[in-house]
Amino acid sequence: MATQIPDQKRVGMVSLGCPKALVDSERILTRLRADGYAMSPDYEGADVVLVNTCGFLDSAKEESLEAIGEAISENGRVIVTGCMGDEADLIRKRFPQVLAITGAHQYEDVVEAVHEAAPPGQGPYIDLVPQPDIKLTPRHYSYLKISEGCNHSCAFCIIPTLRGKLASRRIDAVLREAEKLLAAGTKELLVISQDTSAYGVDTRHEERMWKGREVRAHMTDLARELGQMRTPEGDVPWVRLHYVYPYPHVDQVIPLMAEGLLTPYLDIPFQHASRNVLKAMKRPANEAKVLERLKSWREICPEIAVRSSFVVGFPGETEEDFRYLLEWLEEAQLDRVGAFRFEPVEGAAANALPDPVPEALKEERYARVMEVTERISAAKLAAKVGKTISVIIDEVGEPDEDGDIGATGRSQADAPEIDGAVYLRNVAETLKAGDFVNVEVEDADAHDLFGVIA
Repeated sequence: MATQIPDQKRVGMVSLGCPKALVDSERILTRLRADGYAMSPDYEGADVVLVNTCGFLDSAKEESLEAIGEAISENGRVIVTGCMGDEADLIRKRFPQVLAITGAHQYEDVVEAVHEAAPPGQGPYIDLVPQPDIKLTPRHYSYLKISEGCNHSCAFCIIPTLRGKLASRRIDAVLREAEKLLAAGTKELLVISQDTSAYGVDTRHEERMWKGREVRAHMTDLARELGQMRTPEGDVPWVRLHYVYPYPHVDQVIPLMAEGLLTPYLDIPFQHASRNVLKAMKRPANEAKVLERLKSWREICPEIAVRSSFVVGFPGETEEDFRYLLEWLEEAQLDRVGAFRFEPVEGAAANALPDPVPEALKEERYARVMEVTERISAAKLAAKVGKTISVIIDEVGEPDEDGDIGATGRSQADAPEIDGAVYLRNVAETLKAGDFVNVEVEDADAHDLFGVIA
């Protein structure tokens, strides 16, 4: 265990935004602990509070500003980092008492700001056993970030401005981190980046030595290596791919899913289906080809679950464009879908486009998309009733008045926090988070499954 000395300073953290930002928060806190800081679970016990902000949409910016205000109100000593770091003037205008502001993944600057605001204690920080990296997710699943930034210029997005161009990590470093996470108890690796399919493009897919052989910094090579890893118990970990652009080489990972090396799940940000809207978004317009590939993927790996997100109400979107999207969704039969109303964000090229869609019409189209996708989801989940599926346990409840114990888990078609859940009843007291179990599905609704351990 770690022993805290009397003058050891404590740091609080508020982490907002996407999983990529969550990984940044974990890295910052891990570094600070190595420098002698302890972590505070609340405002009251913290000598300084870090707020890792999100600046992707104006609504996210407002949430970040509210979080900064709350931290100042509750603690008073606040350092701001993350994607809103490039809007320091806006932050300081509203909150002049902020101690320091740094940008996204500027780890050294954040650590330096903490050292200045709350210098670490003079005595040594004593670890009686080696400490693992700090995790802000449950022990049994971890996000594995393989790159920073993005080379795309989508009209609605400012990520390249916030996080820069694509910068891939060395593949041997990614694989070492994956092994470390598995050794520490991770059962599910969630591979994330801004563009997972582009991994290694910026380094010309450089090769590094790993386990006595050379491996490329390429999505397919990375996926294959991760699929060969095992937990200390000998289990095959789930390896889930997120933010996968449908480049041609994505086809090469589908056989790995069929072989059981990868979780049969792809998170692909299609954003729309109409060629006119995709062109205005500065996105590839190959919706017919995508339908052909979806069919091919399902032939190779019938269990594959495809998740995507779509934007409705993009400037210039006509009723014809929108109806085409609905028809495309009916044909695509995606397993999980998220929909978002278009929202201008400062600095995005889409803000200058003509023919903005009225807010009321955005709401109407959003409701129509959700009706279609929920109906598709309900039918897909109903088809699983009576089948036995693999489930990872996320949480085990307390016994009720009858002594029954319930649990919540996820199927391979469900990523944490963004997809559905599998609810179990009458489980054994020995069941714990991170366990893999086979579940007989007894019922379903539009989003979740219900069953018992087989």
